[in-house]
Amino acid sequence: MSENSLLAVSELTVGYGGAPIVRAVSLSIDAGQLNCVVGPNGAGKSTALKAIAGALRPTAGSIVFDGTDVTKLSTNERVARGLGYVPQVANIFATLTVMENLHIGAYGKRSGMKDRIESVCTIFPDLKLALGRPAGTLSGGQRSMLALSRSLMADPKLLLLDEPTAGLAPKLEDQVWKHILAIQSRGIGVLVVEQNTRRALTNSDAAYVMVNGKVAAEGSGVDLLQRQDLVEMYLGG
Repeated sequence: MSENSLLAVSELTVGYGGAPIVRAVSLSIDAGQLNCVVGPNGAGKSTALKAIAGALRPTAGSIVFDGTDVTKLSTNERVARGLGYVPQVANIFATLTVMENLHIGAYGKRSGMKDRIESVCTIFPDLKLALGRPAGTLSGGQRSMLALSRSLMADPKLLLLDEPTAGLAPKLEDQVWKHILAIQSRGIGVLVVEQNTRRALTNSDAAYVMVNGKVAAEGSGVDLLQRQDLVEMYLGG
């Protein structure tokens, strides 16, 4: 964990009803990096991400974002500071239009709205043709793209993505990862929880393997892929 980390999570412990799900997890990400958290189902990956986003209150540990301790701040306060979050479910408003979803994603930042919409449409050109459509009529892949594009409307410094390719066909997974890499290329950091382990590790600057609520291994994505013991034991062979 470097002194210049954009996000520094230290000894994070999170649980439901007093039962710890995440146990003393520490991780970090520098500005512009793409890091991932992988591991078997039930390892606590999504729970950790929710706590970092402010959707769950940790019982111990600290979360420092862009030099400020945000451990006790709300999700909205974290978004205002540049920490975006795209949950796996309930990440769009189905009855609203694509345009209305994008406006909501701006979190009150009305100045430059037109420019921001044009900017996200350059990354997600398919959405430009669907701005007036109800979001609920979009395909699964288009919904994923809308969730990502809406998160960009608040000008984040870091995006937290919870299983952005869950339930998508392989071809659509390719498209989503293409867009994630395009977002990173703009200097926005990305911390992604992902079930497609090999894809995530291949594209990540650094990675964390979580098992039973703890970080079992960490390193560069490429290095972890070369560790056959981890691949066989925790990452699906």
